[in-house]
Amino acid sequence: MSKYQIAVVVGSLRQDSFNRKLASAVAGLAPPEFSFKQVQIGDLPLYNQDDDANQAEPVKRLKGEILAAQGLLFVTPEYNRSIPGVLKNALDHASRPYGQSAWAGKPAGVLGASPGAAGTAMAQQHLRNIFAYLDIPTLGQPEAFIQVKEGLFDEAGNIGAGSKPFLQNWMDRYAAWVKKHTA
Repeated sequence: MSKYQIAVVVGSLRQDSFNRKLASAVAGLAPPEFSFKQVQIGDLPLYNQDDDANQAEPVKRLKGEILAAQGLLFVTPEYNRSIPGVLKNALDHASRPYGQSAWAGKPAGVLGASPGAAGTAMAQQHLRNIFAYLDIPTLGQPEAFIQVKEGLFDEAGNIGAGSKPFLQNWMDRYAAWVKKHTA
């Protein structure tokens, strides 16, 4: 069993999502003591505070996976200059009921990929604002606003040679961040 289990939250439900591919590929750059598990968020009901006392099974599963992890990795697209609704829904569910947040204190990293030149800068900034409230210590630097273009991934789906030095540095910093906050 890996020493550092990371819960990966991908903000896209699309099967062929750039961000799902990025989440899988960047995990391959991690130290051997890290393991990554993408948590499912597409089956969560819409958040309704009336359900806090009797959370649905998918919500309990999500919270359990987050609580079992030593760190978090969020990989998200940008929808209309913000985060996707499915991601906000997951954040709300796992933070409730008030005082029972599964997110609190879990060190996180944020990545995102988009065909646009700005990558996912606005979505990541909105996430960071939410994380501040949820007490999720978040790696600040380096920021990673990834533009999806030829060569980002190689033929095998790994990070391509041109992007590998930057993303390896990001992963090295992220791994150190998780270790620092779980010591």
